Amino acid sequence: MHDGFPFSVLDVRKKAAITLGTPEESYDLLMFLGAHGRYICREIRRKVDNELAAVGEILDPFAFPHIVEGWMRCCHRGPLMPCAMAQANPTRLDGPPRVVALGFQLNQGQFIGPIDFFDDVAFDRARQQANEIADMLHRHGPFEPHRLPLEEMEYTTMPQIMGRLADRLTAV
Repeated sequence: MHDGFPFSVLDVRKKAAITLGTPEESYDLLMFLGAHGRYICREIRRKVDNELAAVGEILDPFAFPHIVEGWMRCCHRGPLMPCAMAQANPTRLDGPPRVVALGFQLNQGQFIGPIDFFDDVAFDRARQQANEIADMLHRHGPFEPHRLPLEEMEYTTMPQIMGRLADRLTAV
């Protein structure tokens, strides 16, 4: 851990990536990863040998249902729910947003697996919390914080509405 890890961070809007090393660039990394609507962690490697650093701890952040964009046809926020593949059916108002994790092992040139990492009682609490958060957000109706701000929505009827009502706007 002391040697650090290079994090490859993807800008999903520009389709560009930047690599930041920890621990020395930890605060810069947090700035990017804190803007989860635009930046995501693409991969993490070990500095000592440049090997991928996908270890058991990589699943731990999913024990908390982080609120993400992507519910309700990408126009709402919802809790990210870790699900087994058999439960990854977003049926309730197209959500809540689901994530699955499948693991494989390479053994003498053969893939073994997959193992369904979230098919585990260890994530039951996160699923329960995600359902409670989903209920709370959905009760806000078609308003923020459940709905995304207009400039972040993939589709909206706002331009048509503004066009129809433009002559009624007056300066104040």
